[in-house]
Amino acid sequence: MNSPPAIVVRPLAGLPMFAPGMPIVQAICSALEAEGDGFRDGDICVMAQKIVSKVEGRAVELADLTPDRTAEDLARNTGREPAMAQAILNESSEILRATPAAIIARHRTGHVLANAGIDASNIEGGDTGTVLLWPEDPDVSARTIRAGLQAASGKQIAVVIADSMGRAWRIGTVGTAIGCAGLTVLEDRRGRAVDLFGRTLQATVIAVADSIAAMGALAMGEGDEGTPVAIVRGAGKWVYDEDGQGAASGLRPIEQDMFL
Repeated sequence: MNSPPAIVVRPLAGLPMFAPGMPIVQAICSALEAEGDGFRDGDICVMAQKIVSKVEGRAVELADLTPDRTAEDLARNTGREPAMAQAILNESSEILRATPAAIIARHRTGHVLANAGIDASNIEGGDTGTVLLWPEDPDVSARTIRAGLQAASGKQIAVVIADSMGRAWRIGTVGTAIGCAGLTVLEDRRGRAVDLFGRTLQATVIAVADSIAAMGALAMGEGDEGTPVAIVRGAGKWVYDEDGQGAASGLRPIEQDMFL
């Protein structure tokens, strides 16, 4: 039997309250240095989507949006504010389900989630109409941050941008990779590995990036912990030189979607 790697994940303390234009790379490196630590080859830096969106200036004032007729209809059918409905439509390529319980949208990046990822929690002004959108392209954001962290540390690392998403048939949310760089997204073990009894695996495709995102999100917390970055250590076998195709490569093609 092959022993699995020992994987350790810990939140990174001492980070500032991020705002537009602030240097994420410098803040992360400074926080690590303050802990007497630094990046090692094979580390994975998981960060909450919100800090990336904040730094990229993705906050929107709902009062500045003018709902169109489609947004008015969506708001009426779901009990949402018309401006929020318009924000969701602006970020979506398709509305898949719309009920008072949830608006399930296909985000313009291809990810399927509630409210197109728009959120007001842990945002200054969130109780007065300020909401935060996803980064324009989370995979591009991950590549940019990775390049900066590698240049600053001289180590080969990976970056995952995580957000919490619900799942079909399950209650609750789990951290999911919406952007990543330098990390295996899917490990396809079909025809390449065997089980304990020598049978060749036929259907096993491991969602590596999502699993790492889930670990990081659990360590970071979802409330007032103030630790929007986690370091995952011991998963270096999935970290590689190239940036890769990003989290979008783990999306199921629309023609294979079993829930449409």
